[in-house]
Amino acid sequence: MLPNPAAAKPKDAAPRNVFFENDDMDSMARHFIGNMQRYRENVVIPKNLGPVKILTNEEKMIQNAMDSCTFKSVMACVMGYGLGAAIGLFSSSVNPNIATPGVEKQQSAREIFREMRSTTHGYAKNFALIGAVFSAVECTIESSRGKSDWRNGTYAGAITGGLIGVRAGIKAGIIGAAGFAAFSTAIDYYMRHR
Repeated sequence: MLPNPAAAKPKDAAPRNVFFENDDMDSMARHFIGNMQRYRENVVIPKNLGPVKILTNEEKMIQNAMDSCTFKSVMACVMGYGLGAAIGLFSSSVNPNIATPGVEKQQSAREIFREMRSTTHGYAKNFALIGAVFSAVECTIESSRGKSDWRNGTYAGAITGGLIGVRAGIKAGIIGAAGFAAFSTAIDYYMRHR
């Protein structure tokens, strides 16, 4: 029976061979098999994989949280709200509500700002809703398919467009699904091949 190489050895005893009679073979065997307590600082990664960074547990935990469908949907909602607010502000400043043509009434600054706020908030809510729904549907489809390709965006666009359009009827839902799917496919194609 072979002795346990990881067992503590007395300090006064001379080192003796554990696995082989030959000193070089025994040294190599103890290096690869015997010492289970050593710290592996030099992990070898093949060069054809490129530069690979080994993540710590905290970095892996943050990366997993950022890759979750919930985080992606919340971020799409927040970014959609910001984009919608910017577009709504621009839209309300370019095309303000003008009073009826027969009546000459000046709008006060308070009325103009109130109108701009309501327009901006309306655009922001719509963009936030579209962003959250699209992102949640796309992430769910990607998770269930197990692939990340152009079909995920197309399917998510069709579902989102259909959900938005179906409020106005079945025909509007079909047209919305087709239009949103085509737009999502075009954007995805551009982003992957630019």
